[in-house]
Formats: sequence, C-alpha cells, structure tokens
Amino acid sequence: MLKSQVEFRSLMQEPSAFVPAGMSLTALAMVLVKVLSDLAIHGAVVHEADEGAIAHLWQLLMAGQLPVLAYFAIKWLPQAPGQTLCVLALQTGAALASVATVLLFRL
Repeated sequence: MLKSQVEFRSLMQEPSAFVPAGMSLTALAMVLVKVLSDLAIHGAVVHEADEGAIAHLWQLLMAGQLPVLAYFAIKWLPQAPGQTLCVLALQTGAALASVATVLLFRL
C-alpha cells in the first residue's frame, strides 16, 4: 500500500495515533471515578483545598500527550492529510471531553 493511500484504520494502529487518545480517555476515567466516589461517599463533589494526586496525574496525562500529537501531525500530515485530520479530530474530541468534565465539576 502506498503511503498516500493510508486508510484511517491502519493509521489508527500507529502508537502515535492511539496513545494520545488513550491518555485523554484515561484522564477522563480518573476524573469520573473521583466524582463518582465523592458522590457515593459524601453525597456531593468534594472540592479540596489543595490539588490531589488525581489532579496532578490528570495534568501530566494531558500535557504529556502534546509531544506525541506533534510527532504524529508532523509525520503523517504530508503523507495522508485527510486521514490524519480525522485522527487529530478524534484525539481532540477525547481531550475536550476530559477538559469539559473537569470544568463541569469545577475540579
């Protein structure tokens, strides 16, 4: 298969394509687990005076995916622009879901 005829499915199998989305979804899952555990234990979302470990891990996951996203975009945009933009849109959606959850619950 020529590089110019890369399919979306085969492009998503590249680690630089699925790792950032996985990092965003992991960050989202951590936030949701914290929110649900707070609701189960306290009946409301608890706002801590200091950021906890989950907040620091969330920040590391969200910032840590940026170099991988840049590598992916630099490598694949010239070769398969349409498919690369679809993958980047998927990765952006996963990141926005995680950020929106943090903003929604004011964590």
